[in-house]
Amino acid sequence: MIEIDRHVIADRPPGEAFRYIADFSTCEQWDPAVYRAEKLTPGTPAVGTEFRVIVSLGARRKTLRYRINAIQPGRRIDLVGRGAGVKTFETLTVAAEDGGERARIEYQGRFSLRGPLARAQPVLAPAIRRMVARAARGLADALAIRVETPRQGWLSYAADRAILPGEALYTDRGYFAMRDRAHSEFMDGRRVVVTGATGGIGRAIAAEYARLGAHVTLLGRDAARLAAAADHVRDFAGAAADAVDVTEADLSSLAATRRAAATIAEDAPKLDVLVNNAGALFDEYGVTDDGIERTTAINLVAPFVLTESLLRPLHAAGGRVINMASGGMYAVGLDLDQLAPLPSAYGGLKAYARAKRALVALTAHWARRYGDEGINFNAMHPGWVDTPGVAESLPRFHLVMRPVLRDARMGADTAVWLGAARAAAGLNGAFVFDRKPRPTALVPGTRVKPSQAQSLYGWLRNTTGLTLHGLG
Repeated sequence: MIEIDRHVIADRPPGEAFRYIADFSTCEQWDPAVYRAEKLTPGTPAVGTEFRVIVSLGARRKTLRYRINAIQPGRRIDLVGRGAGVKTFETLTVAAEDGGERARIEYQGRFSLRGPLARAQPVLAPAIRRMVARAARGLADALAIRVETPRQGWLSYAADRAILPGEALYTDRGYFAMRDRAHSEFMDGRRVVVTGATGGIGRAIAAEYARLGAHVTLLGRDAARLAAAADHVRDFAGAAADAVDVTEADLSSLAATRRAAATIAEDAPKLDVLVNNAGALFDEYGVTDDGIERTTAINLVAPFVLTESLLRPLHAAGGRVINMASGGMYAVGLDLDQLAPLPSAYGGLKAYARAKRALVALTAHWARRYGDEGINFNAMHPGWVDTPGVAESLPRFHLVMRPVLRDARMGADTAVWLGAARAAAGLNGAFVFDRKPRPTALVPGTRVKPSQAQSLYGWLRNTTGLTLHGLG
């Protein structure tokens, strides 16, 4: 039996600290040894709730299944973990420190090893103690609220400029290289809208916002998939039924997008976060009923209409707008003529890249246009994420890169951080990857001038016929 006792002091009230660790799946955010953690039992953590935790042991991974054996809300949680050759008994106890301003978190771990692991206990015991020590430091760090706006370091800047090393960071290796992966800043009382939230990155974004306590609206075009996604988000977050709702809309339609915005504005006079995540890549040329090329319509026009239509509730809340972009934009510049291409000149990947380039340029223009109105606009890159869309649109890339592609929750990380973190409040008009601003132009001739972005804004107004009312 290996016995370990440790404690850390966290700069958070004890109630918030306990709330964060009671959902033990958050251990993937603060324990460096954990590759993946998942809550298997729907709802709020309680006695009997189970978690699957994949731990990295050097080049190998071991899966443990944890169960909550006892829980004293706000105070203590007892867990039993089982895996091949190992059984653990772990207790986390939270108490007030410094008059309740900080939390003292006590950890007690008992590790029982069997078979070959028991014979290797003299070697494993020091390694397990080091793992627990790193996890304890990681937990205290995860609970610390940062307020300083991050900046890109010179190493990542050099990697971006070199292009290929920068692209290597788009894999899951880049995600695990991040110093901070925690989401512990709760969002109780805030309203969030996420488009394209029926699966993949969008659903993961919505689920994490809901876990943080936000009221989340999922926007999509398929009623059945919306209902299933809403159930998933509630189960993941342990959220109340009325804390997750849906708005049905086909974002390829101008009229449907306007109606969705009107419905949301009526229900949420104050909107804290809007995530324009919905996107699509089409191999074949096509136009919408409004006569707009489909890729441009969904990836650029819809975010424009939805955001402009929700400026008043965003302004009322001092809200944040987050636009999902793509690294593919680096290969192209902004060309308004190519946003309405001829069928003979159409290529799916190029059209997608051009639409995302335009969305990033629009994001920076919004930040300049409404910079004094208290709304933050940022675009973000999720990295290379293993989604059905990638598998379908880029089958060869998916086949080769699949072992190192990010999963949906990794792709969702920066979007959640941009909407929830105090440190993100200092970013406006930025293009963000792994929680740090990045350059928007790496290839000569792709930099977008403010005058070009202004022309894009005018093109979008003319294309949509949107009447602007201002924020006065």
